[in-house]
Amino acid sequence: MSSTHFGFETVEEGDKARRVRGVFDSVANRYDLMNDLMSGGLHRAWKAYTVMVANVGEGSKVLDIAGGTGDLALAFAKKVGASGEVIHTDINEAMLRTGRDRLLDAGVALPTVVCDAEKLPFPDNHFDLVSVAFGLRNMTHKDLALKEMNRVLKPRGKLLVLEFSKVAKPLSKIYDWYSFSVLPRLGKAVAGDDASYRYLAESIRMHPSQEELKTLMKEGGFGHVDYHNMTGGVVALHVGIKC
Repeated sequence: MSSTHFGFETVEEGDKARRVRGVFDSVANRYDLMNDLMSGGLHRAWKAYTVMVANVGEGSKVLDIAGGTGDLALAFAKKVGASGEVIHTDINEAMLRTGRDRLLDAGVALPTVVCDAEKLPFPDNHFDLVSVAFGLRNMTHKDLALKEMNRVLKPRGKLLVLEFSKVAKPLSKIYDWYSFSVLPRLGKAVAGDDASYRYLAESIRMHPSQEELKTLMKEGGFGHVDYHNMTGGVVALHVGIKC
């Protein structure tokens, strides 16, 4: 069997998805609180910028992959209105349940689907927008997932990938110190889980750089790809257009 990485650890391909599920099973209940603490609330600004770039309107069809606790799904639902469609998906049931409950608390009921991004259960050429925020780096076969995202998009449809990326060199030392010294301790104190947040730091380092992901998206069928760095490259928003 082929091998892949789980953070810095080499594992069998078939074992990665199970271990990633274990990470998010563990952190689901504290996921939003930890996001606020880890980013100093900046994740809200990153997502707001993503929604602005999406530029979806009344009647648009949106697929939110790795939608987790539903931040983007809720924002898109407000944009597309009653005539639009937003499908909230994740491979992890615990995260999806947390997101579904949050959406219902906000008075929004959306189709909620447990699915694997590498095998999307949706028809070709269906969505105007596909989004994946902080989920692509956890996928075993990113190339297959990107091709699936391309398949379900309409021609001229848009893919948005919001993900941790490669920071600017002047920030690298302090970012490494924060990632490997502070973050696991924060995870232990707040979520009772240091290992999952150590995996988070490692998975970011193993994720493709901005230019590498741009190339991967083009190989996945996107005719035009650009990216926008935020917070010194801590996060990048990649935008792909299906031609």
